[in-house]
Amino acid sequence: MAKKKTDNKDHKNYKPSRLTRWRVQLEEFAEFLTHDIWRVDSKTLSKKTSIYYNTVKTVIMTVRNVSELDLGSRAASLTYRTVLSIVPFLAVLFAIARGFGFENIVQSEIFSYFGLSNSSDSSSVGQDTLMTQILESINNSLEFAKGSGVFAGVGVVLLLYTVFTLFQDIEKNFNRIWQVKKGRSIQRRATDYFALILFIPVMIILNYGISLILNSPGDYFDYFADFLSPLFARIINILPYFIIVLVLTLLYLFMPNTRVKFFNALIAALVAGTALQVFQFLYLSGQIWITKYNAIYGTFAAIPLLLLWIQLSWFIILIGVELSFAAQNVGKFNFDKETRNISRRYRDFFTLLIMTEIVKSFMDDKPALTNDEISEACSVPIGLTNRIIDDLQDMKMICPTPSEKEPKVMAYVPALDINLITVNYLMKKIDQFGSEDFRVDNKVAFYNEWNALMETRKGFYENNRTVLLKDL
Repeated sequence: MAKKKTDNKDHKNYKPSRLTRWRVQLEEFAEFLTHDIWRVDSKTLSKKTSIYYNTVKTVIMTVRNVSELDLGSRAASLTYRTVLSIVPFLAVLFAIARGFGFENIVQSEIFSYFGLSNSSDSSSVGQDTLMTQILESINNSLEFAKGSGVFAGVGVVLLLYTVFTLFQDIEKNFNRIWQVKKGRSIQRRATDYFALILFIPVMIILNYGISLILNSPGDYFDYFADFLSPLFARIINILPYFIIVLVLTLLYLFMPNTRVKFFNALIAALVAGTALQVFQFLYLSGQIWITKYNAIYGTFAAIPLLLLWIQLSWFIILIGVELSFAAQNVGKFNFDKETRNISRRYRDFFTLLIMTEIVKSFMDDKPALTNDEISEACSVPIGLTNRIIDDLQDMKMICPTPSEKEPKVMAYVPALDINLITVNYLMKKIDQFGSEDFRVDNKVAFYNEWNALMETRKGFYENNRTVLLKDL
């Protein structure tokens, strides 16, 4: 008996080791990040705590989706398109630069951007050779475009076509990240892409032009030159960063075929722009290793390095797209883990919920609801909302229409008379949605199984006189 009391006393005095406590704390923290934080109602939190939780969830969503969407492969695809389009795009850039009188400046800036020079240094001779060949191709393209006749016209069309296909591929990848199924119409692609083709080179030329003015102040700046020269130097150093952030902000804002909030696009552009600047610094600082590549590849060392630079740049840009998507939709991804393994009856329930919301909005003569508005009104995660809306469109239950608030964003209205849409009718459409063209003998061999299944569905197969969705 005394021994038993001693054992109980020792058990009460037992303290886990520090390593054990750390392990338990790490497990609890991991459980919080993967499960608990996604089930917290932000309305019950203070403003500061809510911002902190949403920031953490945004980072988690971005990291998780980078892996799930395989952004590395998408960046490789865009790298291929970029290589095909680099000469036509630079041709547009140099054509605009010639109009401003900045052609030589742009050429020198391109060389310096890649850490190149016109010297015969063996560490950069391969890249210099490649860049020189690219510039020769650009000059030939511009000279060819000056000509007249059918061949010159076809050449210009082909140059623009390669750039258009690049922007089309960019839009497709942005839309996949934003879970947008349909891209722009042909007319909108023509106008939007052409605007981007002109806008981006103009911004680059503007960057170089302002740098030139700040570096070579005229009489107007002479009075302030000595006093403001440190300020000018700082502006020159950070100006390329602001130009990159501006271009990325507009790209994140307008390229996806959906409504993107400016603040989310700006935050993503600041992060991606900073990462691009850091990557460029590391790239230029790592030129010392080019000699090692030259020992293996010779002058071909420039090719893998150029491809690496383009692919990593696109990877960073796509991460920025994912960050803007996560920041804008973080509040709609509560219980997102559960929706990935949602039960059949709860998916049917959410489908009924979403269809009812669309019907009632139409009945009350309210503006048609968009995906985001439906997700918020029904408290359904945006990913599941998008999938259900796609299914309802395929069932011919709803049809898209331009939103009154955002004409570029699709909203949804019933595709048939709402006085015919009952709960039974919707359940029948859900049950029969998809292919049923299988070689299964449900008349003889498997009649009993098929008949037992049909008996469970008699309620909504044979009786359509039940509750209308508008009356729910």
